[in-house]
Amino acid sequence: MKKITIALLGLFAAISFPGAARAGAKDKTLDVYWVDSEGGGSTLIVTPNDESVLIDAGNPGTRDPGRIIAAAKAAGLTKIDYLLITHWHSDHFGGVAELTAEFPVGTIYQRALPDTDPDLRNDATWVLRSKAFRAVTVKRESLAPGVAIPLQTVNGGPALTLRCLAADQKFIAPTAEQRAHPTAAGTVVAHPPESDPDNNNSAVFLLAFGDFRFFDGGDLTWALEPNLVQPYNLVGKVDVYQTDHHGLDRSNNPLLIHGLAPTVAVMNNGPRKGGQIGALTTLKATPSIEAFYQMHKSLSVPAEANTPDDHIANLAEARPPDKCTANYIKMSVAAGGRSYTISIPANGHSHTYRTTAK
Repeated sequence: MKKITIALLGLFAAISFPGAARAGAKDKTLDVYWVDSEGGGSTLIVTPNDESVLIDAGNPGTRDPGRIIAAAKAAGLTKIDYLLITHWHSDHFGGVAELTAEFPVGTIYQRALPDTDPDLRNDATWVLRSKAFRAVTVKRESLAPGVAIPLQTVNGGPALTLRCLAADQKFIAPTAEQRAHPTAAGTVVAHPPESDPDNNNSAVFLLAFGDFRFFDGGDLTWALEPNLVQPYNLVGKVDVYQTDHHGLDRSNNPLLIHGLAPTVAVMNNGPRKGGQIGALTTLKATPSIEAFYQMHKSLSVPAEANTPDDHIANLAEARPPDKCTANYIKMSVAAGGRSYTISIPANGHSHTYRTTAK
């Protein structure tokens, strides 16, 4: 425990979050921080009531938990109220033990944790991480389609909801209105079978604040993504789409993205993980998308395939990745949910978009 503490304190000192304004009752914004976990999952949500939700906890070790805690402290938090685990891959749940050892977490929402590696690889490292996760003494709740995280709405403010739409290859039931207006069936293009099966089971979330909508699908895969939008659009239109699976081509089916019709996309990729050419091409070809942002410049594609440099939080590859400046991407949704600003404080970029989702 002492070694973890020393390492995390070093990370706190090394990571700065310029311009990180605290969300809360004073400004009534809803803030989202995309924390750099080098192609892992770690999306921090801070509500106008200063309640907090972390979707996934990054990779094992002290690096990603340290970056998450630095973001949480920059947001004025002293604890994380809810930790949601989308699926059982180490880049999403691996950092839980180190995180909870150093920063209070109220409740973990999770799918059932299998007894053995869900990808059937007999991975000894996975066994160690799952054992560490089971040992964490935090209240647990089950994740399933329809489960809502009990967030509080600010008095007089717009409704605030965070709901699970899918998990374990099951999906929420369509509403009566959705049944009355089925979507046009698109052709699901064949794709190689998923090599890491638990991605298929990933939990999917929709965050709503007034008319604003944000979609986080974890690592949901190509073959299952269309189930969210056809024959019924179970999600509706969204404003911001976090690319599935870090921008890998095994996810980000055009049927899903076109069905969601986002205005902005944010890719939580690493320099050599995610950010593949198929996903980048799909984003650029989606008519509704005005801009997309990347955590890292993807070095596995031609430079011009990336979004413009001022929309990328980290341009250079650090070796080792622990030495990365770990710049983050931030979104602040205005008090009424009618507009939202995406910023990269490290390079001064900031742009405001109007909410369009219905």
